[in-house]
Amino acid sequence: MGRLGGALALALQAKRWPVRIHSRTAAGRQRAEALGLKAASPADLKRARVVLLCVPDASVPSVAQALSTTLPRTAALVHTAGALPLDALGTTRGRTRGSFHPLCAVSSPHDSLAGSTVAVSTPSRALRDVLRRMAADAGLRVIEVPEAHRAAYHAGAVLSAGGLVSLADAAVAALGASGIPPADALAALLPLMHSALRGLETRGLAGGLTGPIVRGDSGVVAAHLEALPADVAPLYRLLSLGEPPGAAAASECAGGRHAGLGAGLLYRQ
Repeated sequence: MGRLGGALALALQAKRWPVRIHSRTAAGRQRAEALGLKAASPADLKRARVVLLCVPDASVPSVAQALSTTLPRTAALVHTAGALPLDALGTTRGRTRGSFHPLCAVSSPHDSLAGSTVAVSTPSRALRDVLRRMAADAGLRVIEVPEAHRAAYHAGAVLSAGGLVSLADAAVAALGASGIPPADALAALLPLMHSALRGLETRGLAGGLTGPIVRGDSGVVAAHLEALPADVAPLYRLLSLGEPPGAAAASECAGGRHAGLGAGLLYRQ
């Protein structure tokens, strides 16, 4: 049992869900016991209604297959992987399948999930209702992701988290070009990034945007492109061209200045 499984189990147990933990290893069972969670007995497995597979993505098919020989046919299998299709849970006839993917980074089983969002996918209305109740009791907001669009959903999730870290790395490299050590650069940039996220939260995509693109400062943008390291400049250009359509409307600059700025970005590619 990993950190996400522990956090979900503790949140649901606190709301009086009859949570049981099934682990194939002694270490997993010991971790569950240390958290105050009960191990699943063979009788518990035979009575199970919903089984969440909180395992690494690569392990989902094999774990699902192993459990299918033990669980009753009426037990639903649900994985917590963002990218995997429901077919990863097997194609046993009559088996209800679903996914329950919390959009949050869990560093400890004691982390609260409240306030985060969970993506739910299942063709079963009954299972969808159960997963929605689980989400509500864990303090999670629910979005439903159509099975056909799971890859696009997960790519967006990765961009918002891992992409943000990669963007910070590029910004640190840009400050490094001016002689600022990486640790000092990151310490300087983090408050700025936090303020950008707060603006995004309160004013939305277009309203939270600031900087030379919004102001239409083509001279500043051109100077940036000249000064940036060769491996960072293309990212700056791409992000600038991809800024939200509402950015120009939110600015006090004339449309012509924005059009000229975009042409300048393209010209320097």
